[in-house]
Amino acid sequence: MTISKTKTPEYQRTHLKMSLVIQKVITMHYFEFGKDYSFNGEKHDFWEFLYVDRGEVEVHADDQRYLLKQGSIIFHKPNEFHSFYATKGKAPNLIVMTFDCHSKAMQFFEQKVLHLEDEERNLLAQIVREGQQAFEFPFGHPLVRRQDAPVGSEQMIQSYLEILLVRLLRKSAQVEADTPLSTVAKEKSVHDLTSKVMSYMEAHIDAHLTLNEISQVFCVGKTQLKELFKKHTNYTLMEYFAKLKIDQAKILIREETYNFTEISRQLGFSSVHYFSKAFKKATLMSPSEYARTVKSRM
Repeated sequence: MTISKTKTPEYQRTHLKMSLVIQKVITMHYFEFGKDYSFNGEKHDFWEFLYVDRGEVEVHADDQRYLLKQGSIIFHKPNEFHSFYATKGKAPNLIVMTFDCHSKAMQFFEQKVLHLEDEERNLLAQIVREGQQAFEFPFGHPLVRRQDAPVGSEQMIQSYLEILLVRLLRKSAQVEADTPLSTVAKEKSVHDLTSKVMSYMEAHIDAHLTLNEISQVFCVGKTQLKELFKKHTNYTLMEYFAKLKIDQAKILIREETYNFTEISRQLGFSSVHYFSKAFKKATLMSPSEYARTVKSRM
């Protein structure tokens, strides 16, 4: 009796092409500067980007000048001298990150100023969140690894950064994925609703908003609104509103126009004591301690 042997098929591996690869991260920062902050400048042999989260700054890159407003990002190529300063007395919030990348695709980003859309801003926020879990915060140089960092947190930083850069490359080349029109329309509707809710909260930052009130204003069920907002922002509505108040408080403190009592009143706190308590819970610093840290950076 002859037993036939089944030949094992040979499977061909496909090597995945990488448009760009981030080799190393040098620094990452989330800065909250005072209204008169000025950075005299530097140059180095690696890439850097600066993103304006709030306010606006004037950036000098070699012999070029750029005015960056909220939502804008600029890339500095290796060995490009760059400096910046706050403008119009507005205290800026900035995300700055430096990294090694030797991929040819990075040539696109030389002296580029781009405006980030929601998905790109979310990726940037994810980079900062993963950075806070991976390294001691506030970030120093060199970065210090946390002993309790979640599995893969540094890989997530690399992945999110590469995805952000690839998205910007795709947008410049006008390469769009084949997505059904109904899905695009649905996603746009969710983005629009979330943006409108965020704008409503910003306009009523001095109020005591509730989920019930917001859902009535936008004629959306409370459960649906909660789920959509959480999915789009990673915050609950009330978490975001509380964060909005504290973020605005930081800006007002750094701009030095109002005292703490006036700031607490502008942001709808019942007393300066309650404001100080909420501020310390969110930042681990009292308002006066925060003001001192800002002055120490001047």
